Amino acid sequence: MADQSFFTRLGPFSLADIAASCGAELQSGNSAHMVHDVGALDQAGADQISFLDNIKYRDAFRASKAGACFVAPQMVEFAPAGMALLVSKNPYKAYALCAQKFYPEAYPAARISPHAHVDPSATIGAGCVIDDGAVVQAGATIGDGSWIESNAVIGRNVTVGQKCRIGAGATVTHCVIGNAVRLYPGVRIGQDGFGFAIDPAGHVKVPQLGRVVIEDRVEIGANTCIDRGAGPDTVIGAGTWIDNLVQIGHNVKIGRGCVIVSQVGVSGSTVLEDYVVLAGQVGVAGHLRIGRGARIAAQSGLMRDVPAGEEQMGSPALPIKQYMRQIAMLNRLIKKQK
Repeated sequence: MADQSFFTRLGPFSLADIAASCGAELQSGNSAHMVHDVGALDQAGADQISFLDNIKYRDAFRASKAGACFVAPQMVEFAPAGMALLVSKNPYKAYALCAQKFYPEAYPAARISPHAHVDPSATIGAGCVIDDGAVVQAGATIGDGSWIESNAVIGRNVTVGQKCRIGAGATVTHCVIGNAVRLYPGVRIGQDGFGFAIDPAGHVKVPQLGRVVIEDRVEIGANTCIDRGAGPDTVIGAGTWIDNLVQIGHNVKIGRGCVIVSQVGVSGSTVLEDYVVLAGQVGVAGHLRIGRGARIAAQSGLMRDVPAGEEQMGSPALPIKQYMRQIAMLNRLIKKQK
């Protein structure tokens, strides 16, 4: 159960209500039964709802005391007696919607703190929240319903769309942000790209004259840095989610719906097409193209283009089957030497 000091719970809700709002089918259980909270399989009680999304947890599912559970159709047969089952092809998504129902994200009432600094030439939309210590510089535009948290800095002429949330201590310059974008605390957007001409007498900085364009519904995790372009823009496509501690270099183009996990580094002028997944600590060299739907395993190092839909791993990264064959061959050689 979530700590009520930090999270406000709504409800209870009936199983019928939950099934309808989460896109699940109530296959067993009393539709009028009231559910009071969400919980993990091994901790939930009779008045709580949980989910099973991974066959590894089948035994925990069998032993669970949860009153109700979101499950895939093929897992129904493993349910303990008496548990109400809400069947979904995507039980984790259904659970996520249910958890949002119990714990909706709360926004404070609209206000501009007297301890914020908002330049008179800035445009602030209706229903915005500007917290203590926030700075909105000259010519900036903040769309309706957006929230600028404490000590965030919105730079000169930056545009922030509607229903955005800019986390505490974030800095945003040279940037155009779409609607429903969330930047977590400490994010750095729009600073100079790492561009310079190498010279033994002293490196010469190349002016970074592009922007960062962040499209709608993007989430960018804490302390991630996204450099502005050198001439062309750095672009983050709609619906992309970026984890904490990620570095995106100048001129990078990231497509729609990509997932980039923590500690990834993407070098300048690389293109990620739509729905690419980069797992944790992947390193990507510059000027590459990663095709639509490609998936790169954790700690891989990409040094060449990746075709659409391909899965790669290793450093240098290779198609997964090829990489695994090489590992198997190496193990056989080691055993043979022993």
